[in-house]
Formats: sequence, C-alpha cells, structure tokens
Amino acid sequence: MRRSSGAAAWALGVAVAFFLAAEAAGAAPVPHDYEQALRKSLLYFEAQRSGRLPYGQRVAWRDHSGLTDGLEQGVDLVGGYYDAGDHVKFGLPMAFTVTMLSWSLLEYGGDVAAAGELAHALESIKWGTDYFIKAHTKPDELWAEVGDGDTDHYCWQRPEDMTTSRQAYKVDRERPGSDVAGETAAALAAASMAFRETNPHYAHLLLHHAQQLFEFADKYRGKYDSSIAEVKSYYASVSGYHDELLWAALWLHRATGRAGYLDYVVDNAHEFGGTGWAITEFSWDVKYAGVQILATRLLLRGEHEERHRATLEGYRAKAEHYVCACMGRNAAAEDNVERSPGGMLYVRQWNNMQYVTSAAYLLSVYSGYLTEAGAGKGAAVTCAGGEASADAGEVFAHARAQVDYVLGSNPRGISYLVGYGAKFPARVHHRAASIVPYKDRKEFIGCAQGFDDWFGRKSANPNVVVGAIVGGPDRHDRFRDDRVNYMQTEACTYNTAPMVGMFAMLNRLARQEGPSPAARRPESSRSTAAAE
Repeated sequence: MRRSSGAAAWALGVAVAFFLAAEAAGAAPVPHDYEQALRKSLLYFEAQRSGRLPYGQRVAWRDHSGLTDGLEQGVDLVGGYYDAGDHVKFGLPMAFTVTMLSWSLLEYGGDVAAAGELAHALESIKWGTDYFIKAHTKPDELWAEVGDGDTDHYCWQRPEDMTTSRQAYKVDRERPGSDVAGETAAALAAASMAFRETNPHYAHLLLHHAQQLFEFADKYRGKYDSSIAEVKSYYASVSGYHDELLWAALWLHRATGRAGYLDYVVDNAHEFGGTGWAITEFSWDVKYAGVQILATRLLLRGEHEERHRATLEGYRAKAEHYVCACMGRNAAAEDNVERSPGGMLYVRQWNNMQYVTSAAYLLSVYSGYLTEAGAGKGAAVTCAGGEASADAGEVFAHARAQVDYVLGSNPRGISYLVGYGAKFPARVHHRAASIVPYKDRKEFIGCAQGFDDWFGRKSANPNVVVGAIVGGPDRHDRFRDDRVNYMQTEACTYNTAPMVGMFAMLNRLARQEGPSPAARRPESSRSTAAAE
C-alpha cells in the first residue's frame, strides 16, 4: 500500500508511541512465535467441523458427523461448525465467527498470505459460508439451529457417535429472527469481499444471499430467541436485533458501496441505539462497538456525504468510549473495563477470553484506521471529558498486550491458546477431544458411557484441540485446568476467530528488520485476495 511522506511520518510516530507506551506500562513486548500461533489457530476450525470431512482434513482425530442433519425437515443442513465443546450448531455465534474470520482477512490478509496460510483461512470461512447458503432455503427463511442444547448437554459423546436430537429450527416471516438473519447477512457480505479476487462467482453468490437476508431481517423484525425457544438457555439475544441490523448494513455498504446502506445506518442511528449505547464489550451478542468502529472508519476515510457527518461523529464518540474503556481511560471507573492484576481485560466469569480477543482485535483495527487517517484529521482517541487522549500507538500497545496475555505473558505463564507454548490447558471441556479418536476405536460410545469412562478422568485429553482459546482465568488471573470447569476450560470458535488476523499481523511486526521501530506499524495489510 502506497503511503505519502506525511503518512509515513505519522506511521513513524505511531510505532514510536507504541514502544514508549509499552515501556511506560512496564509491558515491553515479550517475544512470541506469532506465526506458529497463526497456524495453530486455523487448525482449530478443522477440529470444529460438522459434516463430511474433506480429503485434506488435517485434524486426524476427527471424522464425519451430523450426516443426516436436516433430513427430518427435508432440507440439507450437513456441514457448518460446532460452536464449542458440544455438538449443537447454533447459527448466531457461527455467523459471528465467520464475520470475524472474514474481517481478519480484509484487514490483515496480506500478512496471512505472507505466512502461507491464506488458503487455510479461506477454507475456514468457506466451511461456514457453504453451510449458510444451504441454510438459507428461501429469501425469507433461514435455518438457525440444528440440535437441542438440553439433550446434548445430558450426553458426553464423540460427534461421530451422536445419538442426541438433530431437530432443526428456522426463522421465517411468521417466526422472525432479525438478529440471526442480520448476523448471517453480515458474515456473507464480509466473506464476499474475502473471496472477490480468488473466486468472484462465489463472492457474487455470497453477496446475493447477504442482500436477501438483510431484507428479510429488516422487513420481518423480531428476536430469534422469541421464535426458537430452545436457544434461550444458550445463545439468547440479550441485546436484541437492532445492533445486527446496523452491523449488516455497514458490511453490505462496504461490500457494495451502495449509498442506501449508509443512509440506513445514519437514519436509524438514534432509534437503533447506534449513537446511544456506550458499550464496554463486543461479542456474538452485542455488536454495537463493532458497528461504531466501522462507522468511524467511514468518517475517518471521508467515505460519506456531508449530511452524514454529524451522525458519524456520534458513532465515533461511542466507538472511542469503548476504546477508552478497554484502556482504562474513561473518567468514571464504572465506564472502564475491569483488569486482572496481570492486565487481562475482565468482563464476566463465563468464557471471559471471548471479550479479550474481540477487544484486542477492535483496538488493533481502530489504531490502524487512526494511522491511515493521518495527523490533522482527528487521528487520536479522545476519552471522557476530553482530558485523556491516546494516539494510535498507545491503542495498539493495549491490543498487543492482550494478545500476549493469551499466549502466556501472564502471571501463571499459561498459554490459553491450546497447543501453543510449553504450558497450556490439557483438559479442555470438549467432547471429541476428551474421548479416544474414532479412527482408533470405532466401537460405539454412548451418552452415559462417555460420562462414566471419559468425562471424569483426571488425565489429559487424548486429543489436543490445537488452536482453541479456552474461557480463561478469573478476575484474579486464577485458572483451574479441569474438564468439569467449563466456564474456564471450554473453548468457542468466536474466541479464536478474531486472533487469526492479529497473529498474522504481529508475525509481520516481529519479523521486520531494522534498528528503528519506524517500520513496525499496526496498519492494515490487505492482500489482493481480500481486496475491497
């Protein structure tokens, strides 16, 4: 990417600020093998595959599963991902996973390609998008779940032996689900850009489905957990569907350039809470921080009409509230994200790592957007009261510190990325990983037998879920590596997804030569495969 001399000077300032900020915080970057972390992170998605596994499957302890999904309903729902350590296919977190994988390539695709992992990254996206195409059976119909969480959680089985319910559930005109349809539209729109260069026909197909799903989500509004009661105990849409509608519109605007989508984001900013909600988390449920950062990107790049400016400035104010919250810079303590003694962002007890990895990603891309904007365009973060501000380098330093915490730069010296480093969780709460591989022992293992013979074992899992990021430690950096301790030892696809691009970008930074940090800048590195 070509840069003007002014932009180059700004990048130098960002890089210097990054190192000074890290040194001042007593958190100078610790060497990590980010390339190895990248390779391992992509393996995790192969471990989570449902359906008929391809010839090139690298995770050999998995086999075909869920081959009759959708059969009772007369639709082909074979494929997709299991979200965590169980065997239900939940549409909302799966779609968010694909959105984040695609966004990783749009921002850091060049770095992923340079590490030789672009093909695997695109495969991880396509395994999800192929499933979404199947699940979108009519313009106003989307199959949003396969399996039942209640029966599944009473069973400890390999997916290859599954005997639990494979009932499928859909949203349609009579039973709307604007949140799941909107997130799936966002995933397909983002993925269409990732495939635009290497597979334009497929990219066009993805965009077609994305546009139809957005129209469905917007026209027939409602929460999907009001239409599918079975999901409420597992992936309830607490934030509602307004954030997903804004999120999908922004991704469709980025994919198509059509002004109507930006008009939608601006016109609904107040009513949908886009410029109202000041949020301190970003997750499969709550998209507002992502919405606000994407909207700010348009403002910083000047990709808007003058009549949009005031509303986009409102989005920016809320985006920077989130960024400042993650940095601990908002004036009121309750407006900041809590930190553990070891420096980990702490949001809540159950699977806290999802908030750590998503925050690291948002801070990183936001620092890149500030860098691209250059000095003189408001390219710094203004925190509560306008007294505390931070430049792109400081924002990026906080993002990198969270990544390094995940990889082992923490009080316990544990890598929460399974399979990376000398010390990582060995008893991940994961059915397939905790039972002898199907290829080694094809005798059927029933629900109760799995609990009796495998779940309660004190020994390490027979299979390592390489690349999984587990729920992680508590607010005091304490972690108990126990299969029963699902709040800390269960991993989810959306924990790892934001890290794919981060690991690739940090690998570039770690490998760049020169005595000066001038070349080490956190801006986007897009490949032609991820061109917009």
